[in-house]
Amino acid sequence: MPATATLDRWAIGLSGLCVVHCVTSVLFVTFLATTGGALLSHHFHEIGLGVAILIGVVALVRGAIDHGYTLPSAIGGLGLGVMAGALTLGHQGDEVLVTLFGVALLALGHDLNRRAAR
Repeated sequence: MPATATLDRWAIGLSGLCVVHCVTSVLFVTFLATTGGALLSHHFHEIGLGVAILIGVVALVRGAIDHGYTLPSAIGGLGLGVMAGALTLGHQGDEVLVTLFGVALLALGHDLNRRAAR
């Protein structure tokens, strides 16, 4: 099993990829309507959230056990919850903003977790 800091770096990287995905999805839908269907698939987002939850829970809980600080887990968990809530909004403009806010919170939680592990 990789070290907590390694998992946190991976999770931060995946959060960045999520931001890129959200922005490119909006651009693709705006400029290339034919590719928007695949990128905006509800299943794609559910799978992405599942991966984020899996990595987030492992890294954040493991970090809390290792260094004893729960704030990173709380912030990361809030981010996951916001991301999950965004799935209920449907493909509206608000969904992208709420998702990006959740991703930012999750990335912040992983960054705090990584720093606490030093």
